[in-house]
Amino acid sequence: MSLESEQLELESEQLEQAAALEEAAEASLEDAIAPNTPLTFNCDGVEICTEKAEGRQRQISARIQIPHPVDQVWQILTDYDHLADFIPNLAKSRKISHPKGGIRLEQVGTQSLLKFKFCARVVLDMVEQFPHQLDFQMVEGDFKKFFGSWQLQPSADGQGTDLRYVVSVLPPLAMPVGMIERRLKEGLVSNLSAIRQRADALYC
Repeated sequence: MSLESEQLELESEQLEQAAALEEAAEASLEDAIAPNTPLTFNCDGVEICTEKAEGRQRQISARIQIPHPVDQVWQILTDYDHLADFIPNLAKSRKISHPKGGIRLEQVGTQSLLKFKFCARVVLDMVEQFPHQLDFQMVEGDFKKFFGSWQLQPSADGQGTDLRYVVSVLPPLAMPVGMIERRLKEGLVSNLSAIRQRADALYC
């Protein structure tokens, strides 16, 4: 076996060990909490809530307050071809043809674990309900299920936007569910913060 092959095998073992540790930690946490009990935490002004659904499926929601009106935040979310310009870990976002004339996106996300970078591709059908809800449903991609919505409501003072993101995801058996859940939660903090920063850059 060559030195390069041995290095690749070692890195693969490290990756499997890291994924196994994350899976074990997540399982221990779930064992300590009653089934279907939402777990909520707040980070950098982003409130994250995760809930175990049936089997390996997870529902994750995130909420952030943005000091700009709903219509301006809507414009940012629906600028589909430029989302990757400012959303961390989103390598690609582009509109592609839809057989029935609707809105269809191809998106590729990236995440790092140890020295490895993972890419997950999804093709999403979007349904716009201007200006308060943007639904998405995976029709092709690397997950078994991936669907949810963006929800926009005026803030209490009427000047800003209460932005909420909800996603239900079912990873394939080859992906450790605990690792996927952890990466999604971390990514949502960065992504929603990036949307707030984008609004500040465009409208302040």
